[in-house]
Amino acid sequence: MDMAGLITAKQLTLAERYEHFKAVCEDRFDILQENEEELNRIFIDIYGVKDELTPDVAPKDVTVHQIFDSKDDVPDDLQGSNYVLTQEDVMKSLLSYAVGCLFGRYSLDTPGLAYAGGEWDADKYQTFIPDNDNVVPITDEEYFDDDLSSFICAWLKKAFGRENFEANLEFLTDALGTRGTTSREKLRNYFLKNFYKDHCKTYQKRPIYWLFDSGKENGFKALVYLHRYDENTIGRVRADYLHRMERIYSGEVNRMQDIIDHSHSAHEVSVAEKRLEKMKKQIKECQDYDAKLGHLALDQIHLNLDDGVKINYRKVQTGRDGKFYEVLADSKNIMAKDALWHEYLTEWHHEQ
Repeated sequence: MDMAGLITAKQLTLAERYEHFKAVCEDRFDILQENEEELNRIFIDIYGVKDELTPDVAPKDVTVHQIFDSKDDVPDDLQGSNYVLTQEDVMKSLLSYAVGCLFGRYSLDTPGLAYAGGEWDADKYQTFIPDNDNVVPITDEEYFDDDLSSFICAWLKKAFGRENFEANLEFLTDALGTRGTTSREKLRNYFLKNFYKDHCKTYQKRPIYWLFDSGKENGFKALVYLHRYDENTIGRVRADYLHRMERIYSGEVNRMQDIIDHSHSAHEVSVAEKRLEKMKKQIKECQDYDAKLGHLALDQIHLNLDDGVKINYRKVQTGRDGKFYEVLADSKNIMAKDALWHEYLTEWHHEQ
């Protein structure tokens, strides 16, 4: 979906821009339907088949998007159409575009793709500067000022203006359908639990953003952009982000234990005990994950983008010893078929 239709004059709120974008899509739909029906009438007249064919084109056969606020608003004659979008779809697409801006795939100053490999051109990025090291952490609490949720908030201010930021964030996150008592909690929970699933679905299990994921305890998560990956990326993820996360957890564990030992509030102690238990599990998960990343970081694995996502997704998680260290999310669904991989691995070991 073209996000340029949403990013216009900064004095408008995101809600107003959404309504405008919806109206533009509706106009495109009506024009295309009318044009197709007029073409049908012309050909029906040329071939003299007025008694056999009708020029009418069913709405679900018109191949441009229409947008509805919810699935309940979709009329019966558009049920089953692949070109129906909801407000939730549009906002998720906007967030996908924003993530692209964070990594430099897109730019608020450049139409279309700004970077998909090759030589990096910093002059393409003036309004919003992409992340400098191609690693953006995702956390279940606000530990960093440079995690994904924080980056998205900064991007919203640049793309749509600071004056309507809170209203824009609320409108966006209300559409996502994720839990949370505040807009920021909803945004954080979406990236923590749903963004990567949506991304893999959009890209048909060939993701261009890869999620380093320690496991079900959400101890550590970080996104990287495939086209900016290099042989030092895993080492950077481990040393600059995973180890940093472990230090933060250790500090929080000490703080929770101090509350448990010295607080006179039963409620405060209960909350601290639950958080302490959770963080101990996260620390254990991070330690196990660190061991996996350690093997791969030392190998400094080089990827060839021409091999495709499925081959590279397995290659980046396979050490030079041939052992598979699962460090990326949803690996079973994304990796190449075993037969194809074994053929590739045999050739790769021969080259070593």
